[in-house]
Amino acid sequence: MDERPGSDPSGSEQAGSRRGKGKERAGGAGDQATRAPGPSQARVAGFPPSYLSPCSEAELANGDGALVREFMQVKAKITKDSIAGPSGAPLILRPWQEKLVDHIFARRLDGRRKHRIYLAGMPRKQGKSAMTAAIALYGLVMEGSGGEVFSCAADKDQAKLVFGAAKRMVEMDEELSGRMRVFRDVLEDIPTGSVYRALSSEAFSKEGLSPTMVVYDELHAAPNRELFDVMSLAMGARPEPLMLAITTAGAKSDGLGQDSIAYTMYQYGRRLASGETVDPSFGFAWWQAPDEADFRDPETWKLANPGYGDIVDAEDFASAILRTSEAEFKTKRLNIWTSHAQTWLPAGAWDACASDRRIERGETLVLSFDGAWSNDSTAICGATLDGHVQILRIWEKPLDDPHYQVPIAEVEDAMRELCTEYNVIEICADPFRWQRTLQAWESEGLPTVLYPQTPSRMVPACASFAEAVTQGLLTHDGNPTAARHLDNCRVKSDRLGPRITKEAKGSVRKIDAAVCLVMGYDRARYHANTGRAEPVAVEFFD
Repeated sequence: MDERPGSDPSGSEQAGSRRGKGKERAGGAGDQATRAPGPSQARVAGFPPSYLSPCSEAELANGDGALVREFMQVKAKITKDSIAGPSGAPLILRPWQEKLVDHIFARRLDGRRKHRIYLAGMPRKQGKSAMTAAIALYGLVMEGSGGEVFSCAADKDQAKLVFGAAKRMVEMDEELSGRMRVFRDVLEDIPTGSVYRALSSEAFSKEGLSPTMVVYDELHAAPNRELFDVMSLAMGARPEPLMLAITTAGAKSDGLGQDSIAYTMYQYGRRLASGETVDPSFGFAWWQAPDEADFRDPETWKLANPGYGDIVDAEDFASAILRTSEAEFKTKRLNIWTSHAQTWLPAGAWDACASDRRIERGETLVLSFDGAWSNDSTAICGATLDGHVQILRIWEKPLDDPHYQVPIAEVEDAMRELCTEYNVIEICADPFRWQRTLQAWESEGLPTVLYPQTPSRMVPACASFAEAVTQGLLTHDGNPTAARHLDNCRVKSDRLGPRITKEAKGSVRKIDAAVCLVMGYDRARYHANTGRAEPVAVEFFD
């Protein structure tokens, strides 16, 4: 690669060749390659995406996109058999991918790189890993001496997907493999002294790095923003660094219950694309289906997937929609953000069950109770035998009170009051941390039934509740707290079956009212099916 920028180990050619008028060829096999055409704003299939940050014709023409594309055309290989081609075949960029590369590597009119951070979002199976791996190799070989290139991800296995693809591309190319030292977790380019490593999100161990290029794979999966912040700050010592994050949409919140770094950047990018915010150093390209579009329609699939019918198999979509939940399909296939990793109820289903009905004084019902000690919410819900559910009392921790504790005496008195107001045939309650209270209610003759929230109980209860909601078999009063708690529910699926759970331990997004509604509906349905309408004896059931 004698003609490539930075081929001199001293790096003396680098600045002039990358910022100058002529963009040198990638060298070697590149001398026989047809040079990629220059960038432009012309529309091609799959481009522009749904949202795109501004970039002028002059900035595209002044950028390194053509050089990057030529390097990828000459040196990058397909590493696995796929619709895009057999393993070992040249990696051929589609027109929309070429446009994306041109935007990522645009340069200002003064010759400096336009973007320091670039976020690109697209659904699964669009060739993200191969394209990102090839870009990382370009950063290793073509961007001067002493470079530090890193693949980052939520965990090291994920980070190694891109690194492993780049490593395989090196092994497949005689010239690249001859000029590099290849280790298990490191690629070292001997002529430039640049290195390429894979890193995971244990950010505390990453201080002291000085990246020239960072490729962050599936940023939506980052458990927090630590690694992103460490790497972006570490780039500060470099004159023209680039952090490229290519991701699919995911949950809006991270493990701490805050907006995730990916969702935060997505919102920022939307503001840039609309012109609300001006920040030339931040680039943004995002493909997604329109919110109002029918997720079942193949035309919607085409809008969200630039590689649909080309590198993405159309038949796979038709199969996936039959075996994938709506939330999962929208997130992974249409690149639409969700409130959490997997929503429970279909969009709009709960709202459609709202009615003007309210539980009347003296009405026969089941009371359900889910209690907390300090951090979670405490709720008492009512469920009638004909399928109406309603929050009757709820206590939630204020956001600004770290010392809050549930007022136990107030909760106990509220239950007594409700039992005088309605014909309560059962109080179903999870005994965790509330055994003393349940014993007190029992001793007073209140019809208390212990309802530990075990998988054997919650799996069928959740299934029955979800079925009732989706088929319009229950009603509710439109309480926004109930809607919020239901929206916060995440589905946990394992060998015991699917049931609702919180997004993450310690999350500020609560689901206690949702759990309480599920419990109450389950027991009210039991009484409706057995014909019981009288208070039951205190019992513990499995």
